[in-house]
Amino acid sequence: MPDKTPSLILEGPLARIELRRPQQANRLELQDLDVFASHLTQIEADPAIRVLLITGRGKHFCSGFNIGSVPGVDAGALFERLADQLEACRAVTIAAINGGVYGGATDLALACDFRLGVHSCEMFVPASKLGLHFYRGGLERYVTRLGINTAKRVLLACETLDAQQMLECQFLDRLLPDVATLLEAADLLARQLGELAPLALLGMKQHLNAIARGKLDIAGLQADIAKANASADLAEGVRAWQAKRLPRFGGS
Repeated sequence: MPDKTPSLILEGPLARIELRRPQQANRLELQDLDVFASHLTQIEADPAIRVLLITGRGKHFCSGFNIGSVPGVDAGALFERLADQLEACRAVTIAAINGGVYGGATDLALACDFRLGVHSCEMFVPASKLGLHFYRGGLERYVTRLGINTAKRVLLACETLDAQQMLECQFLDRLLPDVATLLEAADLLARQLGELAPLALLGMKQHLNAIARGKLDIAGLQADIAKANASADLAEGVRAWQAKRLPRFGGS
């Protein structure tokens, strides 16, 4: 029987996670959450990895947690733990949303730094219709990334947003015409990010997320700025800029 848990492929500075249950709209089972979290732990432990690209196989990105497993299982806590881990991931994260994204999977996407989609995208969260109370981390991501009004439309009124609405409310950063173009654009963005100076790129990611939550560590920010200012990468970046060539960053 083929392994349907999320796969992980490492390509130098780029990691790829693919959701692999297309016949169930890539819904996540309990074991999928564990495997996904394990992949994130492996990525976090490898300083060479700078970018994570997440994709879904088939016509949908992800339909969230398997509702049939919800009774007796604290699905919110499980999803919150995974989404928080994804948001805190050291690498810059990209979600290539190739179709529908539903339930808790919308929060997994919001936990990513960039979200690219296609015209067939839609999002829907049935929590209120099921009697599920969305968890704190997800509520915070909805409000900090999309604003209180959009959060209420999706979470309280259970509105289904189409691709254009997802772009307008900034759930999506870019809207591509088809899946092939989406994957090309996501791959290009991932490779461009992977070529940037790691100390500046990854440091700013963490501090931007902290600012969005009102939890900026000023001392930590100042330390990271000083580290980048004294780095060999900054010296290389200046030399490359002056010579009009591509820089070769080493991450120190």
